Amino acid sequence: MTKKLQESLTLFEEYKFPRTRYQGSKYKLKSWIRQNLEVLKFESAIDAFSGTSSIAYVLKEMGKTVYTNDILGFNHQIGKALIENHNQKISWEEYQEILIKKENFNYEYFISETFSDIYYLDSENEWLDIVVQNILEVTNEYKRAMFFWALYQACISKRPYNLFHRKNLYVRTSDIKRSFGNKTTWDKPFSEHFYKFIKEINSAIFDNKKKNIALVGDALDVKYQADLVYIDTPYIPSKGSLTLYRDFYHFLEGLTDYKNWKNCIDYDSKHRKLHSNYSIWNDKKNIKLGFEQLIEKFKESIIVISYREDGIPSVDEIVKILESHGKKVTVKKIDYQYVLSKKKNLKEILIIGE
Repeated sequence: MTKKLQESLTLFEEYKFPRTRYQGSKYKLKSWIRQNLEVLKFESAIDAFSGTSSIAYVLKEMGKTVYTNDILGFNHQIGKALIENHNQKISWEEYQEILIKKENFNYEYFISETFSDIYYLDSENEWLDIVVQNILEVTNEYKRAMFFWALYQACISKRPYNLFHRKNLYVRTSDIKRSFGNKTTWDKPFSEHFYKFIKEINSAIFDNKKKNIALVGDALDVKYQADLVYIDTPYIPSKGSLTLYRDFYHFLEGLTDYKNWKNCIDYDSKHRKLHSNYSIWNDKKNIKLGFEQLIEKFKESIIVISYREDGIPSVDEIVKILESHGKKVTVKKIDYQYVLSKKKNLKEILIIGE
């Protein structure tokens, strides 16, 4: 590795939010959302379902005090790395240290033993076992979160569909003609992906001179209040299947809680997903109640809801809930097609209650 490449881990002239490969992310809509946020008067904001933190990052760029929240532990680490962190970056030496198998460390090989022939090659599983345990030994919470972010992105990059929804390593390893994906990317060594994403996360860190906080838990349990609350719940379509983020990204959640992972797995599932748990945000019958409770909770704030026009509850129902709390409601629309969605001509919605 040249000295120039080593220095590239720490020297940057400007910051930039790293591109994400997360299903349902608002990354490509962030400019449109920002345009609509900039006309509102607020100094603090809660991103209640923060996911990749792409909108929380926009709010941070706008100079607001930002609270990110997500029920998933790996998304909490993302918020910690990108939003709460204001000046910590990873050096070349720290990056190198993460890759080394330490002689006096008693490594576990849980991924190797549990996920063979499911997502990655055996050699890749062993690499993951070593690297994730090295990350857990990092004492600086922000650098640890940054390492986790880079590891998540490396894992996603080497997966067909960027998901962990089924046992399908064969898609990558079979000698067949493919109509999708990028086998070159799938087969690129983990270490190369990891290095690339360490550079990306380093380039994303900046200080907006505010005390930003990353939270973890259900949005209904958030203890903070803010001038504005941004809500992007899991999407429940009126027709079709739900986007179950915990199931789609269970492997990343497991990495985050590596030492307890074995106690959370549904071993009856071929792809070793986590045991299912109830969430009102995935419940077609009760999600309207969830919206009612959340809007009631933050009724003193400006409420901005990202939505799609065919969701449950309907846009009209959400507007009525906001109006019942005395909000003046504006609905903005834009044409947008999600990569993995088969539905055409649906509009992305922004519901603003002031």
